[in-house]
Amino acid sequence: MPSQLPLLPRSTPAASGVSARSIAALLDRLEAQSVELHSLMVVRHGHVVAEGWWAPYSAERPQLLYSLTKSFTSVAVGLVIADGLLSLDDRVVDVLPEHVPADISEQGRRITVHHLLSMTAGHGTDSLAEAWELEPDDLVKGFLRVPFPEPEGSLHTYDNATTYVLARMVERVTGRGLPELLDERLFRPMGIEHAEWDRVASGAAFGFHGLHLTTEAVAAFGELLLRGGVWGDRRLVPRAWVELATGRHIETRQLEDDSAGPDFLCGYGYQFWMSRHGYHGNGAFGQHCMVVPSHDLVIVVTANIEQTHELPGAFWDCLLPGLDDAGSPQDDEILADRLRRLSLAPVPGSAAPSRSGTARIDASAEGSALPDGTTVAVEPVDGGWRLRLGSSLKLAVGHGDWRESSPLGRPVVATGAWQGDTFVADLYVITTPHRVRLVLDANAGTAVATWTTVPLTGPSLELHLRSPLMTRPDVA
Repeated sequence: MPSQLPLLPRSTPAASGVSARSIAALLDRLEAQSVELHSLMVVRHGHVVAEGWWAPYSAERPQLLYSLTKSFTSVAVGLVIADGLLSLDDRVVDVLPEHVPADISEQGRRITVHHLLSMTAGHGTDSLAEAWELEPDDLVKGFLRVPFPEPEGSLHTYDNATTYVLARMVERVTGRGLPELLDERLFRPMGIEHAEWDRVASGAAFGFHGLHLTTEAVAAFGELLLRGGVWGDRRLVPRAWVELATGRHIETRQLEDDSAGPDFLCGYGYQFWMSRHGYHGNGAFGQHCMVVPSHDLVIVVTANIEQTHELPGAFWDCLLPGLDDAGSPQDDEILADRLRRLSLAPVPGSAAPSRSGTARIDASAEGSALPDGTTVAVEPVDGGWRLRLGSSLKLAVGHGDWRESSPLGRPVVATGAWQGDTFVADLYVITTPHRVRLVLDANAGTAVATWTTVPLTGPSLELHLRSPLMTRPDVA
């Protein structure tokens, strides 16, 4: 498991002008709304004033950031523009000529780096699925083949494929992979040593998704932006790029299902969302990095929630009124103790130390993580269990606590219990927001294994336990 020196100095809420009671009120509100947070970090005046992880999640674990990855790709684009290798007016067709379809439209020929960064290429909806269907082996070509119903530059449409194309353009002009470029220019100078990337089948990083970082590394990224691209005594990102990328370039619009909250209706920058307070990077299921320059504040959360668009509002409502109203050292200690004891609930029930069970998976349940008919066996071992799923997955399961195993490279942390004749286990794919709930009926010989939230890269549990995850992503 990776470890490193702290990236950011620590302080107390009171010493940094933050009310500990306001952070406690935030925790109360999220708990009352059954929001499943996995981590929280609040940085004020450059110091971490509150941090917590809900066990089994922990500080040293890199977490899948989903589309928060896009903001890092934006910084990579800014670096190569500053190097003179790319410009905002450069066209996709000129930088990646071998990916240009023979029947490309005139508008497709005009798409520039600016259009990609601001997601204003002219697609009416996210082009990713259609682009990959049109060109399974060449998403850039597929992106250029998807019809453009709107003039370029006129309309913001959240479009994952734009960031994929940007990543390939960065790699073309530098001759280096996106991960390698960011390692050299950003992560290593900041002291971040454990960036991991999910990849497409060719081995290329997604660019629009797939970066794994610790909560503190994301907070350090937010602080880097807040400082205008300076880390310590080094300028890592040009100030002009930070200001350009985190400034408003196009208005954003309400979605047809009215799911866009107010902090997603303030405009879009270059792979950053504008907000009612500052700006933020956002990833599916509740991965947020919120930067509020007016309050010298960075807030980072990782989570597992279906609806994430309203989440920033809880921070504004609870935290902002508590700034510059510091409270007391006693409040700080009460909060620190609460943050140390954060935990998700282990599965309730009995250890039943002599009980075992076998079954086969019924995959008819929505969000099944295992194929139909997969054999499942649970055997008592050392106060917990060994869980066998098919022929390739053997997992350790704890009772009242969590046990870890890595059958295919990536760790799973699991807890379980017998509830009468039913064995129930939660399998946390711990470097992601996701977990699988396994329910085995020992009498019927049947079991179901379903995701609490289905990963955007597909439901196969085995796929998500391989490192690195490599897939052709059918992202909705």
